Amino acid sequence: MAPAAAFDAAKASYINTMPTTMQAPSLIAAKKDPQLANNWKTKSAEELTDAEVLAMPEDEYMNDKQMAFFRHKLVLLKQDMHNNAGETAENLREDTVVVPDPADRATIEEEHALELRTRDRERKLLKKIEQSITRIDAGDYGYCDETGEPIGVGRLLARPTATLSLEAQQRRELKQKMFGD
Repeated sequence: MAPAAAFDAAKASYINTMPTTMQAPSLIAAKKDPQLANNWKTKSAEELTDAEVLAMPEDEYMNDKQMAFFRHKLVLLKQDMHNNAGETAENLREDTVVVPDPADRATIEEEHALELRTRDRERKLLKKIEQSITRIDAGDYGYCDETGEPIGVGRLLARPTATLSLEAQQRRELKQKMFGD
């Protein structure tokens, strides 16, 4: 396998394993659709779409339906990560053939390293998912850890494990940039 083709294959496998929550930042700036505003009243939490949750009125923030919706979303994300981990273990076992060519061996090792780094990131995200589910069960999901203000449905749709409001997160990142970790 040519190095360029190997790189493209590794890149494609990395992109395909990225959590789906990372691919929806446009929901933060999305406008509420008034036609969807009352759909949440007739549907179960599992049937709701992101747009319908986003269209819910402000005074319904983190009601039982939203909590159940985000819990369902987090549980599905957790199951998806567990499935990916199982596939990784199978792929690593299958790809452990001895290749005499050093360049091919290096390519295979680099692909394995990339896949393992991806799984490590998912392992860390899995801890955050567990913490978010615990917060839902405790009833304090959706509110900023620092200020106690609502995080916002748009931000939670884009990043269901968020624990800080956008402003608090920006302040924290600015402090880290100025003073280091």
